[in-house]
Amino acid sequence: MSTSTKNATLSFSDGSPSIELPIYEGSIGPDVIDIRKLYAQTGKFTFDPGFMSTAACTSTITYIDGDKGELLYRGYPIEQLAEKCDFLEVAYLLMNGELPNAAQKEEFVHGKILRHTMVHEQMGQFFRSFRRDAHPMAVLTAAVSAMSAFYHDSTDITDAKSREISAIRLIAKLPTLVAMAYKYSIGQPFMYPKNDLSYTGNFLRMMFAVPAEEYVVNPVLERALDRIFILHADHEQNASTSTVRLAGSSGTNPFAAVAAGVACLWGPAHGGANEAALNMLEEIGHVDNVAAFIEKVKDKNSGVRLMGFGHRVYKNHDPRATLMRETCHEVLGELGLEEDPLFKLAMELERIALTDEYFISRKLYPNVDFYSGIVQRALGIPTDLFTGIFALARTVGWIAQWNEMIEDPEQKIGRPRQLFVGSPMRDVPDLASR
Repeated sequence: MSTSTKNATLSFSDGSPSIELPIYEGSIGPDVIDIRKLYAQTGKFTFDPGFMSTAACTSTITYIDGDKGELLYRGYPIEQLAEKCDFLEVAYLLMNGELPNAAQKEEFVHGKILRHTMVHEQMGQFFRSFRRDAHPMAVLTAAVSAMSAFYHDSTDITDAKSREISAIRLIAKLPTLVAMAYKYSIGQPFMYPKNDLSYTGNFLRMMFAVPAEEYVVNPVLERALDRIFILHADHEQNASTSTVRLAGSSGTNPFAAVAAGVACLWGPAHGGANEAALNMLEEIGHVDNVAAFIEKVKDKNSGVRLMGFGHRVYKNHDPRATLMRETCHEVLGELGLEEDPLFKLAMELERIALTDEYFISRKLYPNVDFYSGIVQRALGIPTDLFTGIFALARTVGWIAQWNEMIEDPEQKIGRPRQLFVGSPMRDVPDLASR
C-alpha cells in the first residue's frame, strides 16, 4: 500500500477528541479512509451492513466503475477481452497479471491445464453416493471440497509451487466435475476429457456426448459458452469472492476455500440470478402475457419482481450484458430458435425494457444474467445447472483472489465486528423463580 499524503479528521459530538485518519488513493477509483486504528484510538467501530462502504483488502485484479458501466480485468476492458481473447488467455491474465504471448499460452494450455482435466477415478464412486435427483450445486460443492482429500499433495499454502498446482487443478477439473454432476443426474455415463479439443469444446463434449456416437462441437456454440466463461471469470469483491477470501484467511486449503465460494454462489441473490430470470420467463408463459406482467411489475403493491434487470453495482448499464446480448442473438440464430415461444417472450420483454420510460428512468436494463440464462437454455444446459456453469468460470477469479490474499503481507484472518443490540449482562435466576 502506498504512503498516505492526505488525512481525514473525525470529530465526535460527545466531546471525545478528534482523530486523524490516513486517506489512500488507488490507481483508479475512490479514495479510501484507513480505519484500522479506529477502535484502538476511540473504542468505537464503524457500522456497515453488507460492507458496501468498506474496502477489506487491496487488490490488483479486477476493477468496476458502476456509474460508468466499466469492468476491467488487470486494466483491460471486458469488451476487448471478450472480443480478442479466449477464456484460458483471460485465466492466465487473472492469475499472472499479464496476457500470455504465444509460447506462454501454449505452455499454460497444453503443458498445464489440459494435463489436469481428468479427475481421480475414485471420484466417480463419490458421485454415485448422491441421490440422482440431488441439486447439482449440492453435489458440486461437495465434490470441490472433496478435492482436498483426493489431491492433498497440493494443499501446502506456504509453498508457491503447491499453490500453483492446486490452482491449475481447480481450473482444469471444474469442467469435468460440472459435467459429471450433470451426467449423473440424468443417468448417463461419465465422459472422459478429450484434450485435443479446446477447454470449452471439451466441456461441451463431456456434457452432451454419449459413448454410442461421435460428438462434433459447434464452433458458434463453443464461442458463445467461452464468452460466458470470460464474462463471469471475476467481479471484484462480491459475496462469493469475499467468502473465498474470508475462508482462506484462516489458512484453510484452496479447495476448501473455493468450495465455500461455490456454496455462497448457490444463493439466488448471487449466482442463482440467471436461474431466477429464466424461471420468471417460464412463469410468464407466453408473449401475450408480457404486457400484463409489466403492469404488475410497475405496481409496488403486487410483490412481482423483474428478474434479470438492473444491477446492484452497475448504475448505468452492465457492460457484460451488451456482449451477452450479441451472443444471445448469435446462438438463437445458429440454432433456429428465434421463433421458440420462450425466446420470443424474452425478446419482447427486452424490447419493452429498452423502450419503456418506466424502466429507462430507473435504469432497469437487462443484465448479464438475463441473457446468459437464455443462452444456456438454448445450449441445452438445464436450469438447475446454470449456477454450476457460473462456478466453473468464477473459479479462475476465486483462485486468483485467494492467491493474492495469501501473498499479501498485510492480510489478517477475517474478523468482522458487530453492533450488539441484545440484552446487557444479567444474572441467571433460580429455576423455581423463572
